[in-house]
Amino acid sequence: MMRSALLYGVMILIPLLYGCSESIAGKPLEMQKMDDKLELATFAGGCFWCVESDFEKLEGVQEVISGYTGGSVDQPSYEAVSAGGTGHLEAVQVYYDPQRISYETLLEAFWRQIDPTDSGGQFVDRGEQYRSAIFYHNPQQQAAAEKSRAALASSGRFDRPIVTELQAASRFWRAESYHQDYYKKNSLRYKFYRYRSGRDQFLRKTWGDELHPVTSSHSKYRKPDQAELRQQLTPLQFRVTQEEGTEPAFDNEYWDEKREGIYVDRVSGEPLFSSHDKYDSGTGWPSFSRPINDAAIVEQQDYKLIIPRTEVRSRYGDSHLGHLFDDGPEPTGKRYCINSASLRFVAKEQLVEKGYSELEALFRE
Repeated sequence: MMRSALLYGVMILIPLLYGCSESIAGKPLEMQKMDDKLELATFAGGCFWCVESDFEKLEGVQEVISGYTGGSVDQPSYEAVSAGGTGHLEAVQVYYDPQRISYETLLEAFWRQIDPTDSGGQFVDRGEQYRSAIFYHNPQQQAAAEKSRAALASSGRFDRPIVTELQAASRFWRAESYHQDYYKKNSLRYKFYRYRSGRDQFLRKTWGDELHPVTSSHSKYRKPDQAELRQQLTPLQFRVTQEEGTEPAFDNEYWDEKREGIYVDRVSGEPLFSSHDKYDSGTGWPSFSRPINDAAIVEQQDYKLIIPRTEVRSRYGDSHLGHLFDDGPEPTGKRYCINSASLRFVAKEQLVEKGYSELEALFRE
């Protein structure tokens, strides 16, 4: 399996950073519905670490479980599924709030995670266990999936036929515990695997500016078109947010800002950081130990300086914000090094006036 080979490579490169993998703590269990207000969707898109990671970033998604489905063997193990022959696909179950995100939006997000023209697997992971599929749970999901697939096929985006399968949902087996939230628990290994898999390179080439973000129809934040952005932003702000530029250190708007308030995406207005988490890192750029909400930040690997860095972008505006480093203060140990040109400051006294009343609680004693 290609994923194992890639991980073996990174383990040789960074042997001191991690210990052995967590052992399996019992047999896989079938996941039942978590909450009456939540709906369930099931997707297969190759490596379930990647699919889980991408769906968990969507507003309105409550939980994503990695596992196996579509096969005929009870209690399948990772070793058996990855070897092929059980009939199972690596898949995820997505628990989502339909009041905050629609099934149709989940479908849009799914297409932006996979190569729907590949019948032999996904990216470096080959074999029927890694093919893409949508497992519908009711006639409404089936109809929506058929419509969405047909629209993608007629869009002209792909030169080859769409081969992603549509199947009625069958029994789902939860994967071993060390696979759940793998992208969080083993972030360096995960990022190395994902970059080497070619997934993100393919998706950026295929979707371009339409890759990020897929947003809930209920979101009030949006990215204006390029013509509007050129009118709205200064040349520096445009270069930083749209072209991944960097502003000068110690010569930017907020590096020494000490007032209480929040920092929002200059493009979309979505809230990103609080003054409570801002600190003087000595770098000359605004630095934060954490975002207001982890879901507001999209992380991706940046290899422009050869040495890999973690780029951070806003979820809805898709603005380049800066980079994330592991040399920040406790309790997070993180340093979000952010360009002032990507931010707009809203003082705590202006939160209601500017439409951020829900964040007043951040500043109540």
